[in-house]
Amino acid sequence: MTRQSSRVPEHPSVQEIALQAVLEALVDPVRRSIVTQLHDAPADISCGNFDLPVARSTATHHFNVLREAGIIRQHYVGTSRMNTLRRDDLDGRFPGLLDACIADAHVATAGAPA
Repeated sequence: MTRQSSRVPEHPSVQEIALQAVLEALVDPVRRSIVTQLHDAPADISCGNFDLPVARSTATHHFNVLREAGIIRQHYVGTSRMNTLRRDDLDGRFPGLLDACIADAHVATAGAPA
């Protein structure tokens, strides 16, 4: 990973994104929910504005796993850590993978009891 400012979290380059890491990150339902919420959002989302069934410290872990796998990019706006889905990077490395995961998450959500 390239070294960046301490204020900007480290992200793998596109060439460093490994299929194994992406699949391991996406196996967790909380992380799939984060990815789906980012996909469905019209803009970047701050860490505190996700609808997640876990404690804040656990959510931080999930965001770190997604960032380290190359699935999301994080940056600061003021004091808020914002999250962006690295769609173009992932589609370039693994065409169709992200779409399949998001489609599956939408089907699972639609079939879940209310």
